[in-house]
Amino acid sequence: MKVLVTVKRVVDYAVKVRVKPDGSGVDLSNTKMSMNPFCEIAVEEAVRLKEAKVASEVIVASIGPSQSSEQIRTALAMGADRGIHVEVEKELPPLVISRALKSIVLKEKPSLVILGKQAIDDDCNQTGQMLAQFLDWPQGTFASKVKVVGEKLQVTREVDRGLETLELRLPAVVTCDLRLNEPRYATLPNIMKAKKKPIEKLGLKDLNCEPSYGLQTLSIFEPPKRQGGNKVESVAELIEKLRNEAKVI
Repeated sequence: MKVLVTVKRVVDYAVKVRVKPDGSGVDLSNTKMSMNPFCEIAVEEAVRLKEAKVASEVIVASIGPSQSSEQIRTALAMGADRGIHVEVEKELPPLVISRALKSIVLKEKPSLVILGKQAIDDDCNQTGQMLAQFLDWPQGTFASKVKVVGEKLQVTREVDRGLETLELRLPAVVTCDLRLNEPRYATLPNIMKAKKKPIEKLGLKDLNCEPSYGLQTLSIFEPPKRQGGNKVESVAELIEKLRNEAKVI
């Protein structure tokens, strides 16, 4: 079974982002970039399937700027076999990303596609669902446990009422939640081996996909700073402040 995993280059989760003075976007100069944490979980799950002899090959795909090859190399160091890099310089909406991934899936013919449930930069949570719709494949979203049973896939996901287990026919699309696994750290020998693993370079035209920017960002701004709290001496004073200052009653 061949498994395709997607990864995205984002600002490191531990970095406090800075907004440009003109509000046109986030300042990325001298900012640490890394693999989206949900994508790391997806790579880890695919590598575990390979180690369990369930998957025969793990392919990593990324759609982003030229620097995204760094995140592909990280995934290769974790245990993936080869990479596909679709170079684009502008941020694309999930709809275009999904169409490009569909072309990659039709080209590679994997039995399973694993994605992070969302990226921490835009929090769209749309690409996996759109890809499943374009492919007309069954999907299991927010997966906290994945198990391959013969020609079917059992996906456990957290819902409001508890846990829900789905049984999907392969091929299928799965998006990962944080509780699925804990990604491994790439060892130095594997990092060196990853440098020799192939990364195929493609453009959107190679995938018969045209860039479309239907969404336009008008402005980006930081949330207002939280104000300090006040202590009150009595319930009557609390009610007075809620009525006169907060104006909530």
